[in-house]
Amino acid sequence: MVTLSEPIRDLDDLRNYVQGAICRREQFEPGAFPLTQRLLTRDGAPCGVSFCLHGPREVQFTAIWEAVGNTVLFYDCQGERIARSQLAGRVRLPA
Repeated sequence: MVTLSEPIRDLDDLRNYVQGAICRREQFEPGAFPLTQRLLTRDGAPCGVSFCLHGPREVQFTAIWEAVGNTVLFYDCQGERIARSQLAGRVRLPA
């Protein structure tokens, strides 16, 4: 598990962190492939965000940020967990 010392404060910071981490690991040029996101809810309240980087040849890499533990779980294109990051600070989700 990697702990980040630089705080991630909002959804834009989180999106940039996730995209950068996946691109570094897979040796992709940052911004070369689209990153989609979806707000996750539990009982109608936001509880996390699912990210998907759509790479070459329809390969997809995913990351899930879960709000309670303030962690990001990264998964490879086969759905296997490859990394976990503990975030510093609290991410503010849009209401």
